[in-house]
Amino acid sequence: MGGTEKLYQNQAAATPALVRTAIARGEINTPTAGLCPGYAQANLVILPQEWAFDFLLFALRNRQACPLLEVLDPGEPFLRVLAPGADVRDTLPRYRVWRQGRVVEEPTDIHQYWREDLVSFFLGCSFGFDEALAQAGLPVRHRDLGRNVPMYRTGLPAAPAGRLAGPLVVSMRPMPAHLVDKARKVSERYGESHGGPVHAGDPAQIGVAELEGPHYGESVPVEEGEVPVFWACGVTPQAALEQSGVEFAITHAPGHMFISDLRADELNGKTLI
Repeated sequence: MGGTEKLYQNQAAATPALVRTAIARGEINTPTAGLCPGYAQANLVILPQEWAFDFLLFALRNRQACPLLEVLDPGEPFLRVLAPGADVRDTLPRYRVWRQGRVVEEPTDIHQYWREDLVSFFLGCSFGFDEALAQAGLPVRHRDLGRNVPMYRTGLPAAPAGRLAGPLVVSMRPMPAHLVDKARKVSERYGESHGGPVHAGDPAQIGVAELEGPHYGESVPVEEGEVPVFWACGVTPQAALEQSGVEFAITHAPGHMFISDLRADELNGKTLI
């Protein structure tokens, strides 16, 4: 039995610190949806210092997709706020290494790639409000099916900043039509986890041609009487890295998040940076 299955069996013992330790030991390299329910999870973007201002501006101009939670000093690998002392280089289950705007490797730690000029950005993640949706009696299908959340590039542009530009990426959760407004109200309370949805209904209206083949993650069924509901997603920066051809970057692999020591509802209205 693998590390993930053991942790799912005993969620009460699966504290963020224990999960991160298991990840650092190589015992978990799967998506983190459903791990440590209620705790804030974070997307990751690491860039050379010469790109850091461009990305900071990109995040500030696209706050719903890129809610900034913590930024580390150049060359600093240890977090101060989300999980003091945690090492960004080995506490995510899987990373992406980018060269010239293309993914060249998906390692489970990045110690060999670390440089003194690298700046780490942590961004809020919608996994943070999944537990609130579930507690409110709303479906969280990707979690129920043990899958990664489906994510799609849209036809909506993110606000460009400096050398960075690209499309808005969204995650999708199917909701019964009569519960869409409830899902909106629940998620709106979690502004640092992307807040309320950006669209509900016909995917074509936001430039998503079909739901069967998500650009990232795994597909989930939309049942009869349900509506696809879309939230801004922290993979938006990865689409910008690709379009902008950044010479070097490191990110999380979509769905393989950093799990913080803070509960998602603790982030609301706080400035952590």
